[in-house]
Order: sequence, then C-alpha cells, then structure tokens
Amino acid sequence: MKYGFGVDVGGTTVKIGLFGQEGTLLEGFEIPTHTENGGARILPEIADAISVVLARRKIPCEDVEGIGIGVPGPVAPDGTVNRCVNLNWGVFNLHKALHALTGLRVKAGNDANCAALGEHWKGGGMGCRSTVFVTLGTGIGGGVILDGKILGGAHGVGGEIGHITVNAPDPYPCTCGKRGCVEQYASANAIVRMTKERLAESEEETALRGKENLTCKDVFEAAKGGDRLAEAVLEQAFDYLGEALASACCVADPERIILGGGMSRAGGYLLERVERHFKKYMFHACKGTEFSLAALGNDAGMYGAYRLLTTEENE
Repeated sequence: MKYGFGVDVGGTTVKIGLFGQEGTLLEGFEIPTHTENGGARILPEIADAISVVLARRKIPCEDVEGIGIGVPGPVAPDGTVNRCVNLNWGVFNLHKALHALTGLRVKAGNDANCAALGEHWKGGGMGCRSTVFVTLGTGIGGGVILDGKILGGAHGVGGEIGHITVNAPDPYPCTCGKRGCVEQYASANAIVRMTKERLAESEEETALRGKENLTCKDVFEAAKGGDRLAEAVLEQAFDYLGEALASACCVADPERIILGGGMSRAGGYLLERVERHFKKYMFHACKGTEFSLAALGNDAGMYGAYRLLTTEENE
C-alpha cells in the first residue's frame, strides 16, 4: 500500500494528513505554526511530525509517495516560494528544503489553490472535470480547476476571484491598490461595512441598530428572520458576487461553482440567492453552471495538497 502526506500551512496552525490509496484520510492532526525567526522552525517541525507518524505506524519511506504542501503565498512550478508574508518566509525552494529534511518527494502549491483542488476532488466538486471554488470569509479567495488541474496562471494569480472588478457606483479602495474589487462588496468584512453605512444613512427599523461588535453572522441571522435592512444589504452583496462569478465563468466555464469559507455556513440561504443573482449576469451559454456548497471544511487544503502528488501539472 502506498501512502502520502497532505500538509496545509496556515499562519497559526499546520494541518497534516496521512493518506492511503484512493485518497483515504487515515489520520489528521495539527501542530502550531512558529513564525518567529523568519519561520525557520516550520519545515523542521513538519518533518519531525511526519517522522513520528511513520515510525509509529512502521511505514517505510519507500512506501510513501511524497509530501504535498500548500502555503499562503505564490509558488512557482519548481517549488520556489516567493515570500509568504504570514509565515515570515522570503524566497527559497520549498521542494528542495523539505526534501532535504525528510528524504521524500515534495510538491508545493498555493494554499487557496490546494483547497480548491481538494474540494474539486473529494468535496463539493466530486464528479466534475472543471470547477471554480470561492472562499467567502474575511476576504474572498478561491481557485480554478480545469480538467482536474489547478489553473495557476503565468504569474501565480489564477483564481483570484476577490479581485474581479464589479460595476459598483462608489468604487471602494481594495487592499490590493485597485478600486471596485468584489472583495470590497461581498466579503464578510464588506457586509459589516455596508450594514453600518446603511444604518448611518437611514432610520429604518432593524434588529441590528445599536448592536455592539456587529458581525457578518449577525446580518445573516437577522436576514433569515425577515429583517428588511439586513435582507437589503445581503441582496446587494449577492448581486455583486453574482456579477463577479458570471465574469469568471466567461473565462473558465466550469461545470460547477463551489461556495466555501465561513459564509458558506449559511447553507441553502446563501446558495439559492447567489445562484439567482449569477443568472442575471451570466453569458447565456453558461446557464448549465451548477452551484454547490463546500463539503470538506478545514480539511480541504490537506486533501488538495496530497492530490498535488498525483496531478500531471506538477510532474
């Protein structure tokens, strides 16, 4: 039996999964991410954790396909990482560095792309050849999978859904330096900002008025309860998101759009409304595009990182 590891490196924790044949997750666990001193401890501690698992399970290295690893930053096909700010990493070859510590084959990719690949393979995109995965949280991220392979792009920014520009009347500045990015109109932070703006501009009765530490979850819960102001804010956010996804589909033409991230906990309420707004903007030939919710949660990155080992793109 062949084994492999999928590693998802985050700014706080590193998720590590041991996989068996057919992508079966045999064991999953987390270790802290130590980012001090330029993140010098991260790779050695990953190597140590993998070594412990192999020793405990008495798995010889020759039975291990390798290590797939997703990191929060651009990764070139040869494994060169070009600055991972959240990890305090500079520029170095991740393939060579982790191989030197473990003796195992290493394939690396961007963490959002790994999550997209994981959902495509074993989550909300199962059975599809091409998908667009969208993470809706503090910001908006995602990944594009075409014919089972990650669309990384010439500059490593394929799948940057959050920076698609929408036709907003007041182009809001984005952290990327542009204005009008959909991330500024449909992310959790954007929904909170737009709700506060609407509260300040009107005297409309709402359960959200005067609420301390307003959150996106508060807005969703109010809307589900029939709060008209909350409903109006979310409908506007979903409209912008639908417009951006329609633009993405004119390029990628996926079979299915997968909605993930913290906002996906809203379930069918989110899914039905985003799909309805998408249909207002889509190119007519995209009418068969399906929508689904992400299914793997926080494990998507591990699954996708492991899948890197078997995708032709990274051979």
